[in-house]
Amino acid sequence: MRLATALLLLAPARQEPIDWLEACVRHGYTQAETAMATGLEAPEVARQLARRGIAPGPPPPFTILPYPGGRHPRIGFLDGAIDPHRDTKFSLFLPDGGYVVVDFPEAVWVEKDLVYLAHTHIPTFWEKRQVKLARMDWTRKEGGVLEERRVLPDGLEFFARVTPAKDGADMELRLRNGTDRKLLGLRAQVCVLLKGAPGFNAQTRDNKVQLKDHILCAVRSEDGKRWIATVFSRGRTWENPPCPCIHSDPSWPDLAPGEESTVRGRVFYFEGDDLAAEVARRAQAGTLAPR
Repeated sequence: MRLATALLLLAPARQEPIDWLEACVRHGYTQAETAMATGLEAPEVARQLARRGIAPGPPPPFTILPYPGGRHPRIGFLDGAIDPHRDTKFSLFLPDGGYVVVDFPEAVWVEKDLVYLAHTHIPTFWEKRQVKLARMDWTRKEGGVLEERRVLPDGLEFFARVTPAKDGADMELRLRNGTDRKLLGLRAQVCVLLKGAPGFNAQTRDNKVQLKDHILCAVRSEDGKRWIATVFSRGRTWENPPCPCIHSDPSWPDLAPGEESTVRGRVFYFEGDDLAAEVARRAQAGTLAPR
């Protein structure tokens, strides 16, 4: 192998700064919402957009972007998500307009202890001990990949990676036990929020399907011909119509000190009448969830 090639392979992937102003524009934010998300005054937002020539409009379908915050990602059950953090949220843009916001992860549990929550609702293990976790943002990598690493005060670490796919986004969530004790009952919530997806955001169970054998939950469009689905390799499915949202929530085996484990999942868009047949086809082909 040539030295130049070897150095290229050893070099870390290039990091790209997050342009929050452009992200707000791609999400269709008003100037007031953009000001909330960026901290810029509304007149400065207008000046910056004009100066930089950022035209309104969404990105290409299946683009993933960090969610800017400044706009609540739920329609209802707002008292269950006060002050939502943008830390773990990304948006997947859809072919027919709009986007879903994926909270990845929304929450992490160790046994009965809620050790991380991406908004304010039930007090977490750390909040009960007056420990405030720092806010973080995604790191952008080449090819539109998003990554985030967080280490909790006791040493439990989670690492999230989101990779664009041809019909959605692939997700990888790794837990590493950096504590001095064995960790049991490890699980997370991964919430696919539908507020920003026209035709999918009815606050009802009637348009949602759970295929529990495949750990898949999906929502059907109003015309019945399009689907948004989420799946993880191990976990459980459920939905929350008031939000509205769908879930395939992953879990991990017990981890001894120093051990780590990774779960992989996907959120994808499908056009067709028969979701069950499409899921069975992907499962047989080994392409339903990333490996």
